[in-house]
Amino acid sequence: MTKKISGIAASNGVAIAKAYKLVDPDLSFAKTSVTDVDAEKGRLNAAFDASKADLTKIKAKAVENLGAEEAEVFEAHLTILSDPELVGAIQQQIEKDQVNAETALSDVTDGYIAMFETMTDNAYMQERAADIRDITKRVLSHLLNVTLPNPALIDEEVVIIAKDLTPSDTAQLDRKFVKGFITDLGGRTSHSSIMARTLEIPAVVGTEIATTDIAEDELVIVDGLNGHAIIAPDEATITEYQKIGDQYLAQKAEWACLKDEPTTSADGVKFMTGANIGTPKDLPAVLENGAEGIGLYRTEFLYMDSNDMPSEEDQFEAYKTVLEGMQGKPVTVRTMDIGGDKKLPYMPLPEEENPFLGYRAIRISLDKTEMFKTQLRALVRASAFGTLWIMFPMVATLPEFRAAKAVFETVKAELKNEGVNFDDNIKLGIMIEIPSAAILADKFAKEVDFFSIGTNDLIQYTMAADRGNEKVAYLYQPYSPSILRLIKRTIDCAHKEGKFVAVCGEMGGDPIAVPLLVGLGLDEFSMSATSILQARSLIKNLSTTDMQALAEKALDLDTNDEVAELVKAATTNK
Repeated sequence: MTKKISGIAASNGVAIAKAYKLVDPDLSFAKTSVTDVDAEKGRLNAAFDASKADLTKIKAKAVENLGAEEAEVFEAHLTILSDPELVGAIQQQIEKDQVNAETALSDVTDGYIAMFETMTDNAYMQERAADIRDITKRVLSHLLNVTLPNPALIDEEVVIIAKDLTPSDTAQLDRKFVKGFITDLGGRTSHSSIMARTLEIPAVVGTEIATTDIAEDELVIVDGLNGHAIIAPDEATITEYQKIGDQYLAQKAEWACLKDEPTTSADGVKFMTGANIGTPKDLPAVLENGAEGIGLYRTEFLYMDSNDMPSEEDQFEAYKTVLEGMQGKPVTVRTMDIGGDKKLPYMPLPEEENPFLGYRAIRISLDKTEMFKTQLRALVRASAFGTLWIMFPMVATLPEFRAAKAVFETVKAELKNEGVNFDDNIKLGIMIEIPSAAILADKFAKEVDFFSIGTNDLIQYTMAADRGNEKVAYLYQPYSPSILRLIKRTIDCAHKEGKFVAVCGEMGGDPIAVPLLVGLGLDEFSMSATSILQARSLIKNLSTTDMQALAEKALDLDTNDEVAELVKAATTNK
């Protein structure tokens, strides 16, 4: 029977395909005694062989989709599976205790994991614990005859159903087969949503019940325009949504005509529309959608997609590729923003009660200055190949910016002494995402070259509401007059000093926020590449004079909803 569940529209479009549940199966088992030890060893050997066959396939697919370097982790897993010492230890346990293979496997591998995890001063050995945990799960799945999901092996059209999707999960999705996704958790600003928009995959997130209410292989419709998932649709519903999907594609084709046009308001005021990217692989979409620059290059994915700390040379090549690809258009690179929900396997961070308020972003960079210098060296060297702007994330105080700038100046001096060629006019700015920085914008504006307002974090920190927590999702209010006043203060203070202001959070491409930001005098809107042409089309129909009056009214309203209604009433049919 057809059923509709609702969530948050995270990425536009319509998809119709079978459900593929990216949910870990139940791998629980009971400890049992065995009398036929040889048969149990045979079960174990068969599970190891099947696991090797799985990983050989997964590795080949990873090489094809992600490159040889990224696939090395699977080679490490194959090496562990082929280790006679490991298999021998499990077989001995079966013999000695006369227990089932599941129990022996778990006991032996738990011992290895505990040993590696105690090596806190050796990140490489700690990684081995994670490797053993992964291969144990895979062998156990074969012993229990259950299937482990793996998005890299999908070879037919599907809609992914998951509790949530990590950045590494979404990096494995093949657009040829993955037509959309539906998750229990998440919001419009979660990493999975941002990645969905980058990949142009329709997505509905925050449904709470997708993984329990949707069965494997069940036909589903993802309505990424309105935030609905339709389970087991009938023919009439399928036809209706095919029509809606076609209308959206026709609208996209209309927007595509603006690809090579400047972003200009109805009364002739020019703005910039830039793209947010995570890796050089995002460049084709940036160019296809006519971006006038890159307003946010999230460099942490360079660190997260590597098995160890990326070298200066690796980073230099990545930054150079993007700068050359943009052919002189400005590229704003955010230095490493690790911490919070973004972790590195090779750089363990302390366990914290409030990681989003803790040791992260610029705080890590200023603590680990050699790592910071490596990134800045790579960036400064790459500046010879394009127009580079650098910004520091999570800056709360002026001394933090000054300390980061001092490291930057040291790096420039060192490279100059080494005779390295670079652009001596790199712009240096900060993310405005902590309210203290917005309130002190008049002071910062005297020292920085530009501001980029990270609205996703600015909203959660201003409202004291974790943007990933469904219980307080109602407090994630991008149009709240409190947020608009902080944005207005930031823009006004910057412009008073002749400085440039961008928004690189999700508000940059939000159809309700764009008219307000035009009215507040923003210089650049940066967003997922796939939102650029829609935003450009909207701005083309707005008068800055009218939007200034609209923004003034909005600043004096009481609630988020009142502002949203005001904008809708003023911009309908624009």
